[in-house]
Amino acid sequence: MKKILINKNIWQTRVAVLRDDKLQDMYFDTHSKEELEKCFFKGKISKLLPGIQTAFVDIGQKKAGFLHISEIDRALATEKTAEFLHVDDSEQDVIRKQIKKAISIEKIFSQNEEILVQVIKEPIYEKGAKLTTCFTLPGKFVVLMPNIPQIGISKKISDKDERTRLKEILLKCLPQGMGAIIRTTMEGRKAKDLKKDISFLISTWQSIQKKFKRAKVGEKIHEDLRVTLRAIREHFDEDVDILYVDNKQETESIQKFVRNFVPEHIDKVKYYQTPPDLFEKFEIDKQLEKALAKKVSLRSGGTLIIETTEAMTVIDVNTGKFIGKDNLEDTILKTNLEAAEEIVRQLRLRNIGGLIVIDFIDMATSANKLKLSKFLEKTLKERDKYQSVLLKVSEFGLIQMTRKRSGKTLIQQLTNVCPTCNGYGVVKSTETKSFEILTNFKNDLLKNKIKGSISLTVPENIFDYLIHNEFQSIIDLEKLLNCKIVLESDKNLQLSQYKIEKMK
Repeated sequence: MKKILINKNIWQTRVAVLRDDKLQDMYFDTHSKEELEKCFFKGKISKLLPGIQTAFVDIGQKKAGFLHISEIDRALATEKTAEFLHVDDSEQDVIRKQIKKAISIEKIFSQNEEILVQVIKEPIYEKGAKLTTCFTLPGKFVVLMPNIPQIGISKKISDKDERTRLKEILLKCLPQGMGAIIRTTMEGRKAKDLKKDISFLISTWQSIQKKFKRAKVGEKIHEDLRVTLRAIREHFDEDVDILYVDNKQETESIQKFVRNFVPEHIDKVKYYQTPPDLFEKFEIDKQLEKALAKKVSLRSGGTLIIETTEAMTVIDVNTGKFIGKDNLEDTILKTNLEAAEEIVRQLRLRNIGGLIVIDFIDMATSANKLKLSKFLEKTLKERDKYQSVLLKVSEFGLIQMTRKRSGKTLIQQLTNVCPTCNGYGVVKSTETKSFEILTNFKNDLLKNKIKGSISLTVPENIFDYLIHNEFQSIIDLEKLLNCKIVLESDKNLQLSQYKIEKMK
């Protein structure tokens, strides 16, 4: 069963979602940081780049957001292109195909044009926020697409009759020109629940449109629910056993929200006040520490090694201590199946997206490879709300997949790039840094034609290395440069720093 834990402090709110007391999802809300994802802004086109079909949009942030042509809704693109080509309404149907072929970013927008945009990805590294005009408004039972007239139903609703029933209800509720995706939470529910959700979302959309007209450029027009309510909307269903909140005021606020959205689950909301601390009781911080590590231990004794770069994430599966009781092929299959289940949890918890390559332990039979591939696909479908696409196990035992995600990864939320190694994960050895300092020192003396007695001050560990390993090199350098070198140490210097001083 699942549990939702909400820990509210003055400085931060944290939400943990557990399955069988194992951490599945983690959400943070730090009051000093602004969250942009899913927010609507009044933006202004600051730059058009036809070569890459992208518009940069000023949304009042440090970096301009970027809007690719693939994120512009087709109706808007067609309408604006028709205006650019001076096509009359009477002609539009006749040359609609020609318009679609002619669509280009500079024909849709013009410099300094004001537009409504929604953030779909937070700024990351050197990139600004990713924007869209294909708007979505998530509710409890449905995701409204106010300008995309398409109907979708969650793949997790597998019953054909139920899918037909839900689609018929949805078509009766939706205004013309709008679309929606029915969420898994709507399965088996009454039509009035869907109608109420859609009515609320349509009202929200109308409010956004009104605010856009009077807003200033860069102004935030609409933002999603705060983190606690958002987590409840996404996760609070019949699988949840209990929802603990360790703050009295927040408990009352959540109870009010739950009464309006899912009143049948109101008894599951509990105020937690007895020692120990809520997150300490369920070892949330310990589990978070493990989620930041590269190595993940499996129950059987096997291990996962997870490494993420800007381009992709690579996961390596090892048998470790697990030797099994059956033959080798069965042992490998068991380890791979256990690893696949844990990988799904780690992808969710770490919020990893993009291209993912998994190096499973190589198996001899194609039947086992197929079994592994289907098991991973099934587990992703059942346990992960984000869409993923898998390829079959390759000849090298690799599975390539892509996964969509929302927001920053767990590592980006909780860590900074190491100032010593600049994110490489390694630093140069003492020997390498010693040789670099000696080379730079020699070049400085030659360039500036320094003679006489010279003091070379280096960090303590460099000093120790040079004295014990390169003392003869210092003497030879004195002869080469016709000078006297006095080596000194300074504990306050960083590994790559040194100081040169001409002595009297």
